[in-house]
Amino acid sequence: MKKNPIEEAIEIVGGQTALAKKIGVKQPTVFKWLKKGVIPPRKVLIVEKITGISRFKLNPDIYPD
Repeated sequence: MKKNPIEEAIEIVGGQTALAKKIGVKQPTVFKWLKKGVIPPRKVLIVEKITGISRFKLNPDIYPD
């Protein structure tokens, strides 16, 4: 099964807690994003910078490809 971009981001940084710390949120917030399948607009660019995953994949609603 293909991973969604949020799962990829979590894997790249070493877990939900690690991603949360790097972007200034708590781990349950990352868990919510994982369940929803998108990262909110205010955090997309920082996650892109940290992980190298395109903003177009992280939140295609606000960054259409």
